[in-house]
Amino acid sequence: MNKEKAILYLEVLFAVIAWGASFIATKIGVQQVSPITVVWLRFGMGIIILGIAVTARKEFALPAKNEWAYFALLGFLGITWHQWLQSTALITAQASTTAWIVATAPIFMALLGWLILKEKITWLQSIGIALAAFGVLLIVSNGELKSIFSSQFGTPGDYMIMLSALNWAIFSALSRRGLKTHPAARMMFYVMIFGWLFSSIAFFAGNNWSEIPNLSLNGWIGIVFLGVFCSGLAYIAWYDALQELSTSQVGAFLYLEPLVTVVVAAAILEEPITWVSLLGGAIILLGVYLVNRS
Repeated sequence: MNKEKAILYLEVLFAVIAWGASFIATKIGVQQVSPITVVWLRFGMGIIILGIAVTARKEFALPAKNEWAYFALLGFLGITWHQWLQSTALITAQASTTAWIVATAPIFMALLGWLILKEKITWLQSIGIALAAFGVLLIVSNGELKSIFSSQFGTPGDYMIMLSALNWAIFSALSRRGLKTHPAARMMFYVMIFGWLFSSIAFFAGNNWSEIPNLSLNGWIGIVFLGVFCSGLAYIAWYDALQELSTSQVGAFLYLEPLVTVVVAAAILEEPITWVSLLGGAIILLGVYLVNRS
């Protein structure tokens, strides 16, 4: 492996570790301020980082007139709505559980392709979808599958995270059009701007600015980590790798993300690492692999 390729792999690894730890940082943040405040602060910082990167790389260009509404839709779905769902979910859901459920997003993408685009699903992919669903049920029920039929099954946050995984699949499908005409970093920059503007409406309408003094040192560390590393540098590193490596090479690293979350959540939030979580997570990853192996 040459030096340049090794650097790209390290960039991907950095992005995945940052995103895996983002659930812990978000959970710390929503314990001190409301979810919309976390989203607003995080992406306000992310815009600055991405804007500097796009300008430094001389990729800056205004979208065409017919693209503004498109980027606004992506901003609402991929930033405002998606991040509010995840931040709010983490009030009641465990960070490790959240990460495993988010890992099912490729399953929803396959199902959307089948339902809307009439793409074929092979018998192996069907097995993968069933396995991933079983893995989620195993984790959310904490191994007590009988609880699926009771009112005590899962937390409100677990259901919101499942909705966010579906939402991310929709966002990813819609993003394909823009990626055909824009560099990924520039496109994400505009998507993030619109998402931040939409979150600003809710932030100021609810007088959430008054919550900011409630953030402790640990809270600010979490917010800065989310803004600078997760919403800024991680995106840049990820897209750098995508420009030079194949999608499958880069995408394979995403299997590490929930594992990073489990370890960091155990170390910082003292969430227990249970055999149910690891077994259910392994089943989810196997299901995702079968759906995407093609």
